[in-house]
Amino acid sequence: MAAPAPSFTLGIEEEYLLVDRQTRDIVPDPPEDMLEACAAVAPEQVHPEFLRCQIEIGTRVCADLSEARTELARLRRSVAGVADRYGLAPIAASTHPFAVWLPQKHTNRDRYNMLARDIGAPARRLMICGMHVHVGIEDENLRIDLMNQVRYFLPHLLALSTSSPFWQGQDSGLKSYRLAVWNELPRTGMPEEYQSFGEFQQQVGALVDAGVIEDATKLWWDIRPSGRFPTLEMRISDICTRLDDTLTVAAFYVCLLRMLWRLRRGNVAWRRYRNLLLEENRWRAQRYGFDAGLIDFGRGGIVPYGELLEELIGLLREDAEALGCVEAIENARGIVARGTSAHRQVAVYQEALAAGASAEDALKLVVDWLIGETLHGLEPAAAG
Repeated sequence: MAAPAPSFTLGIEEEYLLVDRQTRDIVPDPPEDMLEACAAVAPEQVHPEFLRCQIEIGTRVCADLSEARTELARLRRSVAGVADRYGLAPIAASTHPFAVWLPQKHTNRDRYNMLARDIGAPARRLMICGMHVHVGIEDENLRIDLMNQVRYFLPHLLALSTSSPFWQGQDSGLKSYRLAVWNELPRTGMPEEYQSFGEFQQQVGALVDAGVIEDATKLWWDIRPSGRFPTLEMRISDICTRLDDTLTVAAFYVCLLRMLWRLRRGNVAWRRYRNLLLEENRWRAQRYGFDAGLIDFGRGGIVPYGELLEELIGLLREDAEALGCVEAIENARGIVARGTSAHRQVAVYQEALAAGASAEDALKLVVDWLIGETLHGLEPAAAG
């Protein structure tokens, strides 16, 4: 009897930075009752993050992308509505344009206190936000097999999501400076290839037995088998400022997994490549986004991202139709045409400078743009 198909359910987590609407700076210590009010509007779905200037939301398990959109829209609106009562706003960006990391405070929870103690200064620099997409893959060995294969496409997803060009008031020259900060932590980057879920557990067990980690949740790879759910969790992407772009990245990820599963049923596997090669494309996406293309290792050279994207859209057509993701997949063309959040933040900044604004005021205009774009396409957040 053939093994049952994975459910391909979706769960999406997003992290936001909380900013003061007047100063546009990050709020190092937001009011406790504001955080409690945010949690109250969506019990079990809104949580504090490592730094107190961050807040995290997570959808319920969603049957499809349409349900995920409804969930994310509700959660973004809810957090924005509560924050507005305190003169604050959430921004969906992986770095803040000018905030400084040194004054930030971490949340007083056992897990976070342990992280701050174990990691030291790199943990204090984690003034960064990301988004994680969980896809339901119930079979443990299938989870590992699909992880091995889909690693090839992770730089393609990062390139579509970049939203962190600035760091502490400077244009970093990178489209995803977030990864430069994240890479300072241990157990990050591309995972190795594993032959089975048992081998993966054995490796994790060696670290647990040595007393250096408590469990698999301390693996902070770009993709991992979730330590809490029967899912394969994609973590490489920046957080998308526009909700529709979040859904596009999530749609590509779930469709890629379905495509690889579909090929696997016919005894076909995507060609595996060593991390040396995969990490090079990861760096290109981090540095240039989609501006300079990615390496196509089958062709042996750099290929423009738009060309790679069209190939992917064609490759995933059957899966997008089966999962109801066609519109979201095709929205990727719009992202490439207008630019990601990173492209547009830099454009806002440069246009303000060209119009005579100071660097400080230009960066504040970028924050204003982020506040508006975080709720783009959604109903206005209620002020009371």
